Amino acid sequence: MPYTHEIRVTWGDCDPARIAYTARIPWFALDAINAWWEHHLGGDGWFQMELDRNLGTPFVNMNIDFRAPITPRHRLVCDVAPSRLGDTSISFRVNGFQDGILCFEGRFTCVFIVANTF
Repeated sequence: MPYTHEIRVTWGDCDPARIAYTARIPWFALDAINAWWEHHLGGDGWFQMELDRNLGTPFVNMNIDFRAPITPRHRLVCDVAPSRLGDTSISFRVNGFQDGILCFEGRFTCVFIVANTF
């Protein structure tokens, strides 16, 4: 079952066309993935993983398919779930919805590293 993370899209996230600026969409998805980590690691997200656990997770792949515009009119609801766990990597699926409409489908892969050796 996916973890659900809500994001408040604001006017400042938008371009002159009044929809979310394209570069904000990966940021929304990464925010949702960080919230997934926090949910499953007792409140620890990437910051704590890096500094307190000496575990880095740099991304090696990001892929997003856009389905509908994102606007400030409704909350962006992101469903996050791991889609693959490798020996040294994890892949996530992130689907973003507004008002029940699929806005984007994303696939993200990061690798696990010892942070202080990177």
